[in-house]
Amino acid sequence: MEMGGKSPLIIFDDVDNKQFKKVMEYVESAKAEGAVLQAGGCRYGNKGYFIKPTVFSDVKDDMRIAREEIFGPVQSIIKFSSLDEVLQRANATNYGLAAGLTVMTSTPFGGYKMSGQGRELGEYVLKEYTEVKTITIKVPEKNS
Repeated sequence: MEMGGKSPLIIFDDVDNKQFKKVMEYVESAKAEGAVLQAGGCRYGNKGYFIKPTVFSDVKDDMRIAREEIFGPVQSIIKFSSLDEVLQRANATNYGLAAGLTVMTSTPFGGYKMSGQGRELGEYVLKEYTEVKTITIKVPEKNS
């Protein structure tokens, strides 16, 4: 099957390469801004677009890796002094990803703010696959 002159395999390869480069830009940005690389931060293997699990310490709130979502294996360690400080930081971000240990199919979940789109699972997921539509038709007059 051809798609715009390219095979699907090549298209996926292009997408994977683009995402690989994007994650590596975050790694380089973190180093340039003063975060300390503790582990990873480089390609894994010589096939595909895999990145070693990466951990940065000494991450500050104004660094790019602390302000933006990285869809790759990059962990930021940010120190805090109190629970209030953590809550203030969490509420100050544009993103609101969530995680859980147990998920039931009847329990909807999803990102908040600029994270994620809509909900998964539960009845709310139906909104992702349906669209409300109004249809008006003229009904002939009854003769009774």
